[in-house]
Amino acid sequence: QLQASGGGLVQAWGSLRLSCAASKRTFSSYSAGWFRQAPGKEREFVAHIYWSGSDPSYADSVRGRFTISKDNAKRTVYLQMNGLKPEDTAVYYCAAQSTSSGFQDPRNWGYWGQGTLVTVSS
Repeated sequence: QLQASGGGLVQAWGSLRLSCAASKRTFSSYSAGWFRQAPGKEREFVAHIYWSGSDPSYADSVRGRFTISKDNAKRTVYLQMNGLKPEDTAVYYCAAQSTSSGFQDPRNWGYWGQGTLVTVSS
């Protein structure tokens, strides 16, 4: 089970940090990721990190502004979001255990959190 938190309302160019806490100890052996879904749009990939916390990957739209990290001791994955833009407004979902190398496809993930809403005002 994954529990996401940290969403909220922020002005453009502000920052937020999302957290996603896992209840299973096996989380430390899983890769983790963040996706987002804006109203009327499909869920899209945001960031991925391997089980060890290494080699992060990002969508082009967030690279250089967002940072994903993973603390296996706390069974938590984070998404630090800086330089937020109105187009970043979405429900953000954390995910764990990608099942193949295609981690940008939401169908390749085994576990999902409930989502946390991020609203960026202009």
